[in-house]
Amino acid sequence: MRYEVVETNYNINDLVGIVGDQVIHLAGYVSEKKYPEDLRLVKFYDVEKDEVISFITNNFELGPPVIANIYRNRWQIETFFKWIKGNLTIKALWGYSENAVKIHLWVAISAYLLLAWVKAALKSPLTITEVSKVIEVSILSKANIRDLLDVPNPLTQNQNVKELLLNF
Repeated sequence: MRYEVVETNYNINDLVGIVGDQVIHLAGYVSEKKYPEDLRLVKFYDVEKDEVISFITNNFELGPPVIANIYRNRWQIETFFKWIKGNLTIKALWGYSENAVKIHLWVAISAYLLLAWVKAALKSPLTITEVSKVIEVSILSKANIRDLLDVPNPLTQNQNVKELLLNF
């Protein structure tokens, strides 16, 4: 992204990881047309990853460390939503109001935690997804959940495998 530095703030504290704080103006023809106002570029040095991360914002009120922390925490939210997509089977929302989405997420997270608790309490070798599927297909049966989740050793770990193969 092309930009011009309008102003540089030299009053920064690199002890907290802030290595740059500048006011910039987008220099590309299309970029400048779409956003003609000045922006703020805050550069933060991440010690753990040994890299400089740049944050662009239109907030000129907050200090550079606050801007960096807001964006870093925002990334944790993105990671949380990625976890939700990967672990909770939400195919379609029940509703699109804020309340409906909150209820749906709380129900899904509660169900996931209950499945994790069942898996841990019964010391099942199955994954939480597998526990979920076993319960899903046997929800109306009167079988004991302990029996459903008790998985026998796979045939490949049985010592009699060679004998079985030789008999064929």
